[in-house]
Amino acid sequence: MKRNSVLRLTCAGLLCALAVVGSLISFPVFGSKCAPVQHMVNVICALLLGPAWGVGVAFLASLLRNLLGLGSLLAFPGSMCGALLCGLIYSKTKKLLPTLIGEVFGTGVIGGLLAYPIAVAFMGVSAANVGFYAYIVPFLISTAGGSIIAGLLAAALQKNGALTGMQKNLARE
Repeated sequence: MKRNSVLRLTCAGLLCALAVVGSLISFPVFGSKCAPVQHMVNVICALLLGPAWGVGVAFLASLLRNLLGLGSLLAFPGSMCGALLCGLIYSKTKKLLPTLIGEVFGTGVIGGLLAYPIAVAFMGVSAANVGFYAYIVPFLISTAGGSIIAGLLAAALQKNGALTGMQKNLARE
């Protein structure tokens, strides 16, 4: 039991570090910093650890990115909504494609809509100048890229059996 907990915590820490370091690969789109590596990490968390761990990793990575000046406050709703939705979908279906779609919808649409009140309330964005849907397109661009990368990585891991092995090692006992 203790070994399993340590493995899960270690995996979460490594994925969080990957998301933070991966945020160095980002590009600005309409005032948000798009970091596709975060979305790849969300999907991998869903496959290996589940929705609760995925949300925790997304929150901690967003917090660290903000503290290090590598992200914006908009990282929170985007990454956390995507991690939760794709984690829930994978836990119910155990299928990769719906999980990827969940990440894209959770981050792109739900996270994009939740980013608007955060931008208005905390980032000085004028509600009169920005539509409530303004963050959907940049979030969709970012999450689509990260989901494609995650899909390719997960498919390769599935093909050689490594994904199943990792899932068994990280499973709750």
